[in-house]
Amino acid sequence: MADPSFFEKVFEVVRLIPPGRVTSYGAIAAYLGSVGAARMVGWAMNGSHHCSEYVPAHRVVNRNGTLTGKHHFGGSSVMKQLLESEGIEVIDDQIVDFSKHFWDPAKELRY
Repeated sequence: MADPSFFEKVFEVVRLIPPGRVTSYGAIAAYLGSVGAARMVGWAMNGSHHCSEYVPAHRVVNRNGTLTGKHHFGGSSVMKQLLESEGIEVIDDQIVDFSKHFWDPAKELRY
């Protein structure tokens, strides 16, 4: 069997983010050995809603904890609502106490 595509690898990592935690596009890219490919991770998240297996894309934000992908959730407040349902406070599209909720795949996973 061939190696999974980059997007599939991204989806695998995102599925491992625990509820109540978030990571960044860049942290995923770095974990996968593609430093500088944060934008590609964003593209993967934009298309993740079409995956047959659920991808919790709402748990991926930019490096500052801003909900930059919120418009890809079928409404501008859906991403915020999903995060808040997991106990993450969001004010003005910004995660409150981002460092407390940040999940770094390089520290949490072994590739």
